[in-house]
Amino acid sequence: MSITVLRKLDDENVPSILQDCSKSLNGTQEEVVIDFSSVHRLNGSALRSLQEFATKAEADSVKVTLRAVNAEVYKVLVLMKLTSRFRFAN
Repeated sequence: MSITVLRKLDDENVPSILQDCSKSLNGTQEEVVIDFSSVHRLNGSALRSLQEFATKAEADSVKVTLRAVNAEVYKVLVLMKLTSRFRFAN
């Protein structure tokens, strides 16, 4: 079964949306697309939530695509060695 779930984040709701997405992962989704077009920076809480979400998605064999990640956010993901855990799309 191939179900793609699209969620849009902004600077304020990264942790809460990712926690909601983690709870909804139940093995039926093959892919989750998360829209980062409104995210301009990631704080420590957002990074922790992103790491936890990636771990849960990997455990459930769900591919995660981060859409419209800006250069600054991407640099942070590279520094935190998180880029290999996600796909990226424009």
